[in-house]
Amino acid sequence: MPPITALIHTHNDVLRLGRLLETLYVCDEIILVDHGSSDGTLRIARAYAATVVPPRPGVPPTCYAGKSSSWLLCLEARESVSESLAASLLEWKTEDLPTQVTGFSVFLREETAEGWVENPKAQVRLVPKTWTRWNGSLPLNDPTSIALEGELLRFVFP
Repeated sequence: MPPITALIHTHNDVLRLGRLLETLYVCDEIILVDHGSSDGTLRIARAYAATVVPPRPGVPPTCYAGKSSSWLLCLEARESVSESLAASLLEWKTEDLPTQVTGFSVFLREETAEGWVENPKAQVRLVPKTWTRWNGSLPLNDPTSIALEGELLRFVFP
């Protein structure tokens, strides 16, 4: 069963972070890279047993992965894992992984003032520790990635 580390970058996300951390029960480890929060973000993170680390400029996000992790689930603090995506991740952890797969993508549903909007294009979010293509703290999209069932929910309002 491949271990998954959730990797989250935060800055003053106390109003959103608890909702995300509640949904990460499929992850074996939670790493929170905090960019100088002055609210209760760190208190919430520690309440969920997240490891809090400072940012290290100029290094790829994979440098934050724990020694036992082989996969990173990259998330934003304003997101949460839907029940259907959590079920897909649990199922994924029990299957044999194809060797040619380099990353897995997920669909995103975003909260707006008019309601929920589905993004029709999946985004790579689950990557091996060896991943080298990044757009800031999130993996660059890869058209060869396989989409997992379920979605990430992105909340605009706290």
